[in-house]
Amino acid sequence: MPEPLRIAIAGLGTVGCGVLALLRDNAALLEQRTGRSIEVVAVSARERGRDRGMALEGLDWRDDAAALAAHPAADVVVELIGGSEGAARALSEAALANGKHLVTANKALLAHHGAGLAEAARRAGCHLGYEAAVAGGIPIVKALREGLAGNRISGVYGILNGTCNHIMTAMHDSVQSGQAREFDSVLREAQELGYAEADPSTDIDGIDAAHKLAILTSVVFGCPVDFGAVHVEGIRHVSAVDIGFAIELGYRVKLLGIARAGEDAVTQRVHPCMIRESAPIARVDGVFNAVVAEGDRIGSALFEGPGAGAGPTASAVVADLVDIASGRVMPAFPAAAEGTPRPAAKPMDRHVGAYYIRLMVVDRPGVLAGIAACLRDEQVSVEAMLQRGRDPGEVVPLVLTTHEAQEAAVVRALGAIGRLDPVMEPPRMIRIEAF
Repeated sequence: MPEPLRIAIAGLGTVGCGVLALLRDNAALLEQRTGRSIEVVAVSARERGRDRGMALEGLDWRDDAAALAAHPAADVVVELIGGSEGAARALSEAALANGKHLVTANKALLAHHGAGLAEAARRAGCHLGYEAAVAGGIPIVKALREGLAGNRISGVYGILNGTCNHIMTAMHDSVQSGQAREFDSVLREAQELGYAEADPSTDIDGIDAAHKLAILTSVVFGCPVDFGAVHVEGIRHVSAVDIGFAIELGYRVKLLGIARAGEDAVTQRVHPCMIRESAPIARVDGVFNAVVAEGDRIGSALFEGPGAGAGPTASAVVADLVDIASGRVMPAFPAAAEGTPRPAAKPMDRHVGAYYIRLMVVDRPGVLAGIAACLRDEQVSVEAMLQRGRDPGEVVPLVLTTHEAQEAAVVRALGAIGRLDPVMEPPRMIRIEAF
């Protein structure tokens, strides 16, 4: 019988305890699938005395997580501390330097330091596993890196943050029910339900999704992880009014991460999108995540599942441990083929697409003529217009959708429209994506 694979776990929060529970509960099954047992030999966490609902006797407890990197009995270090710097980075770099395999659920760490960690793993002949860092329980890294290895991938996009998807879903449902709720109200409820952090900015400002997109981009295109090349916008500005008009126009509003290979660069962007309600990803609701890959042989493939939580994330961590136990040690990121485009911080003003525009205007004669002139001057063509009822002299919403236009022209037109006397609020814009 081969020697057991021995694990040291840093971080005993929700995910760390989930990994311990899974390894214990499914020990026999995992041994059957790998041909060897997987044993936890050491752990580290900030609070030794906290009740975690499970027995920790027999495990070597280290108060300093960095000590796990040189633990004499451990073959693998599982980093579940979180954060792109500090203890998580120090432990990860030290573990690889000591010739230990590294498994992490830390998307921020990989988004900022993935290229360096991948190179350190290559030099050490170690496995760097990060299935749990992207989309929780969806085995998307293995699907893209292995299952779709025969495809030339032209693009990947998805719902990469469950908190934002929950908020957008709740706002959509409230508008449909006639009890329209605004962003702040739904966010507070999400915090009470445990779906959003006390400080939700990393989620609702798009940063978490951008971390994951940077990793996916490297997996798909074989280019270095480059978080700085991701355009990032959040969902704070999306209102119930926008959700209502989206429904009327046949769209859903989702925060999406999108990466596409162009002729000279890979572009990466995270922002709210309007997508046709008939698109498969439009029906992914609540805290679920989803990723769509577009390949030259598979066409369009959607992967959907829970994006967070003890069980799903632990499942992804253990998937990497199973690879290591089975001897499947591979490069962290696929090697780039010759001529592969690299990430580039392409300015969004060069983006070409369709747009949803909402204006709050005083209802009086001549308003449309002024707006139309501003759009005409920038050669932005209107596809449709919505204005419900008449309320002379009062402020009413006016919604336009455009044909494809360059974003720089749309932004200039909106700047001119915002300076018109009848326009009472800054114009709102949401990009429309055709999937």
